[in-house]
Order: sequence, then structure tokens, then C-alpha cells
Amino acid sequence: MGCGAEGVTKAVLAAAGVVAEHRTELIELDRAIGDADHGENMNRGFTVVVAALADAAPATPGEVLKIAAKTLISKVGGAAGPLYGTAFLRAATKAADQSEVDVQGAVELLRAALEGVQARGKAEVGDATIVDALTPAVAAAEAAAAQEGADLAAVLTAAADAADRGAESTVDLVPRKGRASYLGERAVGHMDPGARSTALILRAFAEAAR
Repeated sequence: MGCGAEGVTKAVLAAAGVVAEHRTELIELDRAIGDADHGENMNRGFTVVVAALADAAPATPGEVLKIAAKTLISKVGGAAGPLYGTAFLRAATKAADQSEVDVQGAVELLRAALEGVQARGKAEVGDATIVDALTPAVAAAEAAAAQEGADLAAVLTAAADAADRGAESTVDLVPRKGRASYLGERAVGHMDPGARSTALILRAFAEAAR
């Protein structure tokens, strides 16, 4: 069974909720190695996404994702806006005008989002960025989707679990991208806030799919 516009809207609203819930945590993670604005920026952006979705009543998953993309690009400052906006926009493009997203479609959307983030940020695994959470999440989603009888909740839960581990792995890394890279070795011991927010959003998607 696939997920239509209503289900994708529910997932994005869940993401907005979890970003709001973890706003302070994301601020503190960013305060340690950046400019402390990640939590505030993400919360502001997703708050506007919620309002935009309420006004638009999108008819397809692609329309939902496109609204989120355009809003995040225009409302979220720093690097996060372009990166998350590109991720949602690439997913929206992949979804096109399909009425539902099935298991394989969800994997393709996640893959498209990752490719968008990599194209925009030029980051690789090990740089201590969003990519360190999203890359293993896509691999885990692909593996889960290959299992007989896999459903959306199982695939997204596998992705969220892998993203959690990926975000945790950034604690031991020397950042090579963004403001944190200026700290070099002094940033070791701190989780990348973008990797953490990615894991949180994927967990919200998984919970919404249950």
C-alpha cells in the first residue's frame, strides 16, 4: 500500500513537530561547533512549511514535497536552507505527479534527496555533515525494501535507525565542511547538528508511516 498526499503531509507535519521539540538541542549542538542558529532556523522554516501546507491543500506527494522545498529554501538561513530545500526539491522532482509513494518509491525519493544534498554541499561520508546520516539511511532503506513483505514503516524505520548511528558517528570526526571545519580537532567530541536534525526528521517520517 502506498502513501498519498495526505500521508506525506502527515510525515512533513511530524517532522515539523520533532524539529520544534528538539529546537533547543539543535541550538546547543550548533553552539558548540557553529553559530548556534541551526535549531532556530530549522524550527522557523518548518513552522512556515506547516502554514504553507494548510493553505495549499496539495493533491500529490510531489506537490507536498515541493511546497516544503520552496519554503525551506526561502525561510531557513545558513547552509541548512539550501541543503534541506534541495533534498526536498529533488525528492519532489522524483515523485513527479504520482498519486502515491510505495516502498520502492520511498527509497528512490531518499536516494534523490541524498544526491541533491551531495550536489549542493559537495560533502562526502566522513566530513561530519548531513551526508553522514543520510548516506547510511539510504543504504538501510534499500536493504529493507529488498526484504519480502517490507512496508513503508519498516523501510523508513531502518533508514531512521541508520541515520541515528550515522549522526552518532560524527562525534568522532574532524569536520571538513562548514563553520565547524574551522575548529579542526577541537570539534571532535561534538555531534554535527545537521546530521542530528536529519536523523530526527527521518524518525518522524518513520513514526508517521506506522
